[in-house]
Order: sequence, then C-alpha cells, then structure tokens
Amino acid sequence: MIQDITPHHLYNEFTPRSPQNGDLIFAFRDRKLLADLSANTCRFPLWENVSSQFPTTTSLIWLFALDQTSCFLVMDADLDFPETYTFHSLQEIRGREPKHHIFAAMTAFHLYDWYRNNRFCGRCGTPVVPDPSHKERMLSCPQCGNTIYPKICPAIIVGVIDGERILLTKYAGRNNPNYALIAGFTEIGETAEETVMREVYEEVGVRVKNLRYYKTQPWGMASDLLIGYYAELDGDPSITLDRNELSTGLWMDRKDIIIEDEDFSLTREMIVRFAKTGRAVLN
Repeated sequence: MIQDITPHHLYNEFTPRSPQNGDLIFAFRDRKLLADLSANTCRFPLWENVSSQFPTTTSLIWLFALDQTSCFLVMDADLDFPETYTFHSLQEIRGREPKHHIFAAMTAFHLYDWYRNNRFCGRCGTPVVPDPSHKERMLSCPQCGNTIYPKICPAIIVGVIDGERILLTKYAGRNNPNYALIAGFTEIGETAEETVMREVYEEVGVRVKNLRYYKTQPWGMASDLLIGYYAELDGDPSITLDRNELSTGLWMDRKDIIIEDEDFSLTREMIVRFAKTGRAVLN
C-alpha cells in the first residue's frame, strides 16, 4: 500500500529544524501539487531551488522527515520554479515513483489541508499561531487559549463475503471505472465494528456477521485513517442500493476478479487478497 515504503521511513515526530540543501518542498494549490512529471518519475522541488526567494524561513512550515530528509510546506507564497514544475492533481501523482516520495506528498497534503482550514480560532475568531513552545504539532489561539490538533477521521472499509463471492460497488457521481468496497466514516459514539454493520446495511441493504479485522491505512487525500475488515453475509444476499451513495453494487465470484497491478490502496489489496484466497480471508 501507499505507506509500505521499506527500507525508507517517514518520521512524524515533531522535531522542527532549519532547511538545508536536499530537503523537499511541497507547494499546493487546492488539491493540486507542484511537481515535475516530465520524466518517468515524479520530482518535487528542493530547498536549493527556492532558497534564494526566502529572505527568512518564517513562511516555511516543517512537516516531518523522510529518512534523513526534512520536508517543508510552503503556504501562500508565489515562487518562481523551473518551467518543468507545474501543478498536478493528486490523482495524477498518486501512482508515480519513487513511492516513498509519493507517500510523503500525500501526508503533506493532509497537513496542508489542516493548516489552510484552521487559520482562525473556532471559539473566538482570533487568528491562530503555531505552538509557541515549539513542542507540539498544534495551533494555538493567543486570545482564548484554544488548541487545535491535526484532523484524523476514522473510516471503515469492508469486504463483504458470501462463499466465494465478494460484494463490489461503484460510487455515484464519479467516473472511476474500478470497483470498490463499501466504506464510510465512523459516527459519534460508534465503534468501528458498529460502523461496518451500519454502513453495509445503509448502502446495500444486507446484514453481516463474523467481522475480521485486516489492517489500516493512512489516507492523507481525505484526512482518513482507513480501518479494513472482512465480514460474512448474514442472511438474504439481495442488494438494495442507496442511490445517493452508489451507482453499482454486485456480487462477483473471485475467479472473475481482474487482478490489477496497483499496490497503493487498501481497497485494491483487500480485493486482490480475496481473489487469491477466497473465503479464507474470514479465518
């Protein structure tokens, strides 16, 4: 999956440091990221590409370290870059190489989205500032003392199994041709397991039992932490679609699943795992 970057490692401990040559610079415009896709790989700007345009580094935000390389976010800066660097959608960048740089970019977007959506205190309206103590990744209100931490939204994704069939869906209003699994956000006062049972019934009208936890995935593009489960059909397999959420819902035999060469998403990994092992995923 996108976070599987061994032997590389993303160190998210909050240990801010000054930029130096070789450090990565991430610059976003809404859901687009500055990158050079002119070769077969994806390249992001380095500190030495922009350092002359920064009289001070106060407008840089230290994000995290990728191995020994610091990663920085540029907010609201109009910089000059080599002409090969242009803004590309996250979808364009997602499947590129090197994979550890792509994972860093998606994680950087998670933090960019948090910073741009939290410029003012939600309690009193005062502009917020980074933690004055420089000890935590948080924003603080100098007026009322309110503190704001990065938003992480727990969400489930579930492969519903009926013998050697799995329930596959497609989202309403999207052009993605690939099948997906049922997914949804955890609501207030709800366990992840309760979310599985509720989302399955709401979206396709079937009941499930025998939930089996699989694994999790950070998904920076939506500020999610995805929690993957398999579950067994409980009773009637008839599908009743929630047309506001889904355009398609069907049972597919595992022998009919087309195994795609894509290792970025939890969805794809779970579908491929079922195609290879069948209902053994419930063991």
